[in-house]
Amino acid sequence: MLGEISPIPPPEPMVPDWNVIVTLAEPTFRIARKLLARWGPLRRTEYHNVAVMAVSDTAAFLQEFAAAVGESPGILNAMSHVVPFEHVFAFKNAAEFEAKSREIALSYVPQLAGKSFHVRLRRRGLKGTISTPEEERFLDDVLLGALASAGNPGRIRFDDPDYVLLIETVAGSGGVALWTGEDMKRYPFLGTA
Repeated sequence: MLGEISPIPPPEPMVPDWNVIVTLAEPTFRIARKLLARWGPLRRTEYHNVAVMAVSDTAAFLQEFAAAVGESPGILNAMSHVVPFEHVFAFKNAAEFEAKSREIALSYVPQLAGKSFHVRLRRRGLKGTISTPEEERFLDDVLLGALASAGNPGRIRFDDPDYVLLIETVAGSGGVALWTGEDMKRYPFLGTA
C-alpha cells in the first residue's frame, strides 16, 4: 500500500579487506610489519599475535615471500605462519559461514578428483558459535559426496595428503585456499599441518 514503510534489511557483511593472515611467533608486530612492508601494510587484529594484510596478487606474493625467506631464513623468527588466500568472505553467523565455505570448497572439486585431502580450519573468535572439528568433518563429507557423485571419488588423508583445503577465520571474516602436498613442502610457513 502507498505510504507503508518497508523494513530496511540489515546490511550485508562487507568483503574482508585482507587476503593474507600472518601469525606472529612472539610479540613481533613491528618487526613483521617492517619485513612485510614492500607488499602492503600489516594490521593488527583483536586476536593475540594475529595480523592481516591485503596484497594485490596472492600468487606473486607467495613466490616473492618464499624467495625472501630463502635469502633470509631469519624472517621466520618473527612470523610462524604467513598464509595468502584465494578466496575471502564475510559472514554474520555459523549458518552463513557454513554456506559460504561450502560453496567455495565445492569450487575445488575438479582439482580434488581422485585425490587425497583433508579440510583444516583455524578459527579465531566465534568460540561456541563454530565448532572446528564439526566444520572440518562437514566440509570433508561435502567434498567426498561431490567427488563420488562426479564419479571421481577422493579420500581423506591426514598424513601426506595430495591437498589441504585451509580455511582461517578472523572474527566475522574468512579465507580459503587449496594447497598441494608440494606447496606444503615448499612453503612450510603456510602451516597447513
